[in-house]
Amino acid sequence: MISPHQLTEALRNEARRLGFCHVGACEAVDSPGFNRLQQWLQAGYAGQMDYLANRLDAYRHPGRVLDGAKSLLVLATDYRNVERDADDDGRGLVSRYAWGFDYHDVLRRRLNLLADFHAMLAPGARARGVVDTAPLMEREFAVLAGLGWIGKNTLLLTRDRGSWLFLSVLLTTAELEYDAPFKTDHCGTCRACIDACPTGALVRPYVLDARRCISYLTIELRDMPPPELRQASGKWLFGCDVCQEVCPWNRRANRRPVDVEAGREFLPIGGETALGLAQLFSLDDEAFRLRFRKTPLWRTKRRGLLRNAALILAGLPSAEAVGALSHGLSDRESLVRVASAWALGQIGSRDARTHLWQRLAAEDDSRVREAICEALGVG
Repeated sequence: MISPHQLTEALRNEARRLGFCHVGACEAVDSPGFNRLQQWLQAGYAGQMDYLANRLDAYRHPGRVLDGAKSLLVLATDYRNVERDADDDGRGLVSRYAWGFDYHDVLRRRLNLLADFHAMLAPGARARGVVDTAPLMEREFAVLAGLGWIGKNTLLLTRDRGSWLFLSVLLTTAELEYDAPFKTDHCGTCRACIDACPTGALVRPYVLDARRCISYLTIELRDMPPPELRQASGKWLFGCDVCQEVCPWNRRANRRPVDVEAGREFLPIGGETALGLAQLFSLDDEAFRLRFRKTPLWRTKRRGLLRNAALILAGLPSAEAVGALSHGLSDRESLVRVASAWALGQIGSRDARTHLWQRLAAEDDSRVREAICEALGVG
């Protein structure tokens, strides 16, 4: 029978061959961050992410994810590759992790291969690979497995690759040889991420108010953001990298050679790290599906991405912006119409107001009519 040491080393080597850059093992124990998760939820910081509270108890122990789990093999995958394109007024910024194919699909394929390898080595044991959709506190277990520490921006940080990492876990009912937990917090007195957050979402070190986070506002939120936050996202169309870009550990990580082979599926599709905003309004459902179905941007659906584009265009007044937003005013999705109405109201030009008046005469949705009247400043 294979020993825990032999099984762990074999899995570690195979994981690295499959493209995982960091591998650590820890025991399946109660999550050390469970009480903090409870407090965070009680503070209301989760916003509309009700799925967290709905399955809260499942986060308590990995055995809720795999019955009989004894060990966790925690895996990190580097997704930093090329540098971001130069800024362009007509394009919206996309978070680095979403430039390529959906990491869930990529990592699940690798995890399935690793699970098959595990089955050959330990046929009497069961294993399950998870990315970030299962109720598992991956960052806390990554610390227990010796990968790194949780930074003040709430992300896992490593000394050699910073935080540009996807985390995934192979849970197993087999016993592994466990790594020493990571003990040192290398953030020190640095406040770069906290001070740079455009919306003040990092309310204090290690605590994120998701309701103010640009990633939440552009991805998880299903409605219009609060008025005071509608332009706070700047040019971020999908997600946000600000707290990572200012981190000194990520600046150090950027100096290392890029492993293009392991991260080829995360390279920008079509070479684009930002998207033309006006052009998005010409995409119907089928065109949107063809372009974004296999990418993380699919999560927002078409209506969410066009809402985000409209909010950005509100701060970029131009004939092209007004033309795109006027197209959005007649979109079949009411959310897109509401966002376009608000954006045209912010631009406030004669052409913008003309489009609003024309749409008001034809609009029969009470919520959209209210948004148009508010944009025009009429009762």
